[in-house]
Amino acid sequence: MPEMPHVSSLPRLSRNIYAYGRFAWRWPASRRFRHALETAARERFDVIHCNHEGLFLLARWLRRRLGPSLKITAHVRTHLPSTLFSRCQYRLLSAAADGLVFISEMERDNVTQLTRKAASGSVIYNIVRVDPAVEPLPELARDPRFKIASVSNYAWLRGNDRLVEIAAALAARGRRDILFVVAGRMNLAGNLPGDLGRIARKSGSLADYARLRGVSDMFVFLGHVPDPAPVLAGCSILARPSRNNDPWGREVIEAMAMGLPVVAIGTFDRFVENDRTGILFPEFNAGAMASALADLADDPARLRTMGEAAQAQIGDLCAGAARAADLARFWHAAAATPR
Repeated sequence: MPEMPHVSSLPRLSRNIYAYGRFAWRWPASRRFRHALETAARERFDVIHCNHEGLFLLARWLRRRLGPSLKITAHVRTHLPSTLFSRCQYRLLSAAADGLVFISEMERDNVTQLTRKAASGSVIYNIVRVDPAVEPLPELARDPRFKIASVSNYAWLRGNDRLVEIAAALAARGRRDILFVVAGRMNLAGNLPGDLGRIARKSGSLADYARLRGVSDMFVFLGHVPDPAPVLAGCSILARPSRNNDPWGREVIEAMAMGLPVVAIGTFDRFVENDRTGILFPEFNAGAMASALADLADDPARLRTMGEAAQAQIGDLCAGAARAADLARFWHAAAATPR
């Protein structure tokens, strides 16, 4: 539904002005979609669920059009930056919705912090299918090196460039027998610091940064991959050196479901439990992370134990039938509760 209007707040003022200006410019073009949605809501449905917080203005429009008779619920899936735009977004979404679903306790706390009001709703973890039978990419299966996966497009907050720092620390220890397998678009853009910024101004990518740091032989850049499962199946660990204190993203639970321990940064340990389902660092330290990865590469038994614990953890927390039942109860409660 490309005509479905959506927008979400960003960290910088200039980007917010651009994003919301573009949203306002495109809003009239969504008239046909909105009319169809309103008609369906009036005639066919008890609850409309907005599956992302970026639909908050659509939810507000529906509420104004249909009043209290329509039940609206919404999913909060991302960690918004602490800005005036984010505070307004969450306040408007909370006012329009009869209930919110959070993919983790951290999203709930983020809403509470930004709105300065206890967030009302349910924490229901994302569903993920545990399927260890996925075949790895052939080129990964043929490479004997110990392989570390990263499966997300480049963004400063995601910290993909920190993989190069970790590789450089490994190389300094003489450990060039470790390969970083990077899936996603790695083009650099924006006002990045130092060498990253200089490469970005020349329309370069993270591969250029790895080359500059002398560790390009320790990386394979796959570009956009429509299905990350064969990438994860060909690796032993997932690395997520985020700058955003969020060790619970989609790639984290998908990797754990496939039996991969996760090395990440943050304090939330519901998924990545330090020294049990992976290794959790409170802050980034390239040398410490390099040592941890090298130790796991040299200890297959410990790696296997962590991977089994990770898969069991996700099988419990993200089980499809149980989480679907949670959502059904949430929607029934929303439909039955007077606004």
